[in-house]
Amino acid sequence: MTYRFFTPTPAKLATGLTAEVYQQLRDEFLGPVPTFQALSAVPEVLAATWALMREALLAGDTSRVDRELVASAVSRANRCQFCVDAHVLLLHALGEPKLAEVIARGGTPSEPRHAELARWAEASRSPRAADWTSPYRPEVTGTLLAFHFINRVVSALLDPDLLPGGLQRSPLVRSVGGRLYARAARELKEPGRSLPLLDAGTTASPSWAGDSPVGVAYATLRNAAMQGGDLLSDVARRTVTATVRWEDGRYPDRPADWAVDLVRDVPGADRVGTRIALLAAFAPSAVTVGDVALWRMSHPADADLVRLVAYGAITATDHVARALSPAHL
Repeated sequence: MTYRFFTPTPAKLATGLTAEVYQQLRDEFLGPVPTFQALSAVPEVLAATWALMREALLAGDTSRVDRELVASAVSRANRCQFCVDAHVLLLHALGEPKLAEVIARGGTPSEPRHAELARWAEASRSPRAADWTSPYRPEVTGTLLAFHFINRVVSALLDPDLLPGGLQRSPLVRSVGGRLYARAARELKEPGRSLPLLDAGTTASPSWAGDSPVGVAYATLRNAAMQGGDLLSDVARRTVTATVRWEDGRYPDRPADWAVDLVRDVPGADRVGTRIALLAAFAPSAVTVGDVALWRMSHPADADLVRLVAYGAITATDHVARALSPAHL
């Protein structure tokens, strides 16, 4: 696995909140995988991302197969090949090789309920155009929102290959990997165990989540990631927010040119940051080494790059979440 713009501190050297998150990842998932290591420069975003994924995807008694299907389908809609491959492998681990391979090929599941879940997940990329909402439990809805955020972070900060040379795209490798991870994937997780990692304060859970721990995790992630907007001016933040709303998930044909056009009226000092945030929201793999080099001239820390990417990612994710709460539109 190659990190695109920086190499995080090795997991064995982690301290404080980051070390606590990594310990839960070892205990309950597949360890401190690159998705989470890439966020380690900003521990509060790391902790909230893990909490949302854990409480939505792993904990509770909602079908784990359904949730992995949603994670895979929304990742496909967001063109995050790394995440598609990872969750196809986990579908193998859950004993669903046929479903896994249909998703890997970009097909439609044969079982009507699975087909409907996949359509619902993919439609969420453009919630207004699809008149999209959720009839599902908080764990399923939270899984979808978790991966709208994670897809964007991963596509911006990691190379797309889960294994060297793209080996994970071999059905045989996926099958073998699924068997290796089967025990870990099938273990039941108690809801709420990640919440002590969060600085939730008086954050109100969104209405779609009820009293589920998923709501606390989502609200905390939203608050933590939105703070990255403080790196930009008010004009720049308004540009990002307005673009996310009016474009409604449309994938730009030529992302680099599209972003350049959108930042023309932003003050010069903010243009590169606004560009990166917009690309993180819409086409995160289009963030380039040149973009990051220009940003680092004024913001050299890895943490500021992660905060900026997280801000763009959560702005796009919250656009989807707002479709669940009409009173907030």
